[in-house]
Amino acid sequence: MEVEKMDENEWKYHGEGNQSLVVSHCQRCVVLRFLKSPPNQNKTSEEILHHLQNIVDFGKHVMKQFFGENYVHHGEIIQLPLDFIRQLCLKVQPERPESRCDKDMDTLSGYAMCLPNLTRLQPYRFVEHRPILCIEIKPKCGFIPFSSHVSQEIKHKVCRYCMHQHLKVANGKWKRPSKYCPLDLFSGNKQRMHFALKSLLQEAQNNLKIFKNGELIYGCKDDQDSVCDWNDLARHLKPFFFPSNGLVSGPHCTRTIVKELIQVITMALLSSTDACRAGDMKTIPVSQGRSYCEASAFNKELVRNGKHKLESSGLPRGCLLYKTLQAQMLDMLDIEGLYPLYSRVEQYLEEFPEERSTLQIDGPYNEAFYEKLLDLSTEDDGTVAFALTKVQQYRIAMTAKDCSIMIALSPCLQDECSEQRPVVLTSKSRFTFSVSVLDLDLKPYESIPHQYKLDGKIVNYYLKNVQAKDDPVMSSLFKENEDCTLVLHKV
Repeated sequence: MEVEKMDENEWKYHGEGNQSLVVSHCQRCVVLRFLKSPPNQNKTSEEILHHLQNIVDFGKHVMKQFFGENYVHHGEIIQLPLDFIRQLCLKVQPERPESRCDKDMDTLSGYAMCLPNLTRLQPYRFVEHRPILCIEIKPKCGFIPFSSHVSQEIKHKVCRYCMHQHLKVANGKWKRPSKYCPLDLFSGNKQRMHFALKSLLQEAQNNLKIFKNGELIYGCKDDQDSVCDWNDLARHLKPFFFPSNGLVSGPHCTRTIVKELIQVITMALLSSTDACRAGDMKTIPVSQGRSYCEASAFNKELVRNGKHKLESSGLPRGCLLYKTLQAQMLDMLDIEGLYPLYSRVEQYLEEFPEERSTLQIDGPYNEAFYEKLLDLSTEDDGTVAFALTKVQQYRIAMTAKDCSIMIALSPCLQDECSEQRPVVLTSKSRFTFSVSVLDLDLKPYESIPHQYKLDGKIVNYYLKNVQAKDDPVMSSLFKENEDCTLVLHKV
């Protein structure tokens, strides 16, 4: 694709994170990703190119090994005319949220990443003109810490996400806590997964978005605007799930459509669209853990109904949720056990700063970097090498905890669905679909002290302001231990 020959008006603002801004083409299934920097702190062209190359290499040589070839799209670096970039920047600037305008889009280096637009089916065919529905889910951490380094028992009972919700509400980030609990979504139990997805639809926050033909139609656009309109969503979705238009409108119609949507998302999340060779898998028992969270609204509802048995069906090994969970579980020591090892690396770097490149803290992220991640030992031998391995594994785990899963759906007739694409069925419709993973930039080494402080704030706030008000009898009803297994494999 020759981007430089396209008019800047054919591109539109797509979204942005802390470090990059993304624009998408109005017709073609591609996006451009530009790095951002604070005003007056522009990096050189060489630094921009090196940063982008690290992102591509990390996706290509590391995250593809964890998630699989079909799920990860690492993109490629392209060079663009500076005038095209400047005009594009002027076009999208008015569309950027005010909270994001503290950093400027890179208009000087000429480099950008070209990636597939994951709100469309992958792989995309230009001959297809069917409507596309895409659901973006940021599932967050799907397990309870099992590390012996954890100092507060509450962390062995309540997940990080559920605890963090209360601190975010107190700080004004959200008006109310969500009922969503990641452990319900990662349970593999369809009843729990349905409850988790319904909770996300009720309080989308920044953990769920829905796109139609690449346009955002549902999701939180503002920190405070967390309540979404299901009736409006149902109007968008009705042609997908009831194309014959035989269902009357009203609350019953809305509930039925939302139920169908949840069913389709669940089936797609449990599907395996990337071949997984069992012979390459290495299964290593890690510890005793639990697959439920005491703060989960689903679990509390069970207790209120006198049902104390919490079921976890388990995830199919080939599905993306399973692969995501295994990558997350590289956080074997918890931040409390990891932080002293980070300090050991820091002390070493203070004495030998020239060793930073040798230790590959800032790359290159190649096959050698990946191979070092496979050492799952937890017995500290006191060396810098051990500490560094655990630090790098933690960074991978944090990346997996903050990634997004993209589920693209397109209606198809029975005689049109080819064997080359997976299909999910509802009571009235059938969809071809693709599942991809997004936001796989390696978490910064320098963010570890922040994570350590934040963990303390989250736990202390929960203990002081939430747990103290809960019924102490509730926790005594949750008595279950389950094996927790970490699986690493090459794809």
